[in-house]
Amino acid sequence: MNHDAYGDDYLRGILKSVRTVAMVGASPHWNRPSYFVMKYLQAKGYRVIPVNPGATGQEILGETTYAALRDVPVPYEMVDIFRNSEAAGPITDEAVACGAKTVWMQIGVRNDAAAARAEAAGLTVVMNRCPKIEYSRLCGELGWSGVNTGIISSKRRRA
Repeated sequence: MNHDAYGDDYLRGILKSVRTVAMVGASPHWNRPSYFVMKYLQAKGYRVIPVNPGATGQEILGETTYAALRDVPVPYEMVDIFRNSEAAGPITDEAVACGAKTVWMQIGVRNDAAAARAEAAGLTVVMNRCPKIEYSRLCGELGWSGVNTGIISSKRRRA
């Protein structure tokens, strides 16, 4: 797998096959990127389970937060990593051990050795990308500012 260039079909296939995401590094703070991504993915029908040892037991967007992937009591297909590249290694290993199907490392997170271990175990891997951005891009929702503003439209405005 060339982790410098993912095809749209590859990313679309992952996003279509996933229903439950364990988000490692999810934040309870509304102004953090992980919070935005979690909220967006929930709005698109995904169940997102927050994993953050510093927020264990707290609710984030209606979901209980767990300390580690192994503590999550429900099955999940994808692990979304909101941690640094070094931390992505052990998190990826835990994702493999817990039976995840996909490891997705967020923008700025890349660990080629961890990716190789995950792929050797049969997992799909995405690095240095955001599922929120990719979902919105693939569905035509992404505007110039990175969000669907709803301002630009081919439909006439009503008076």
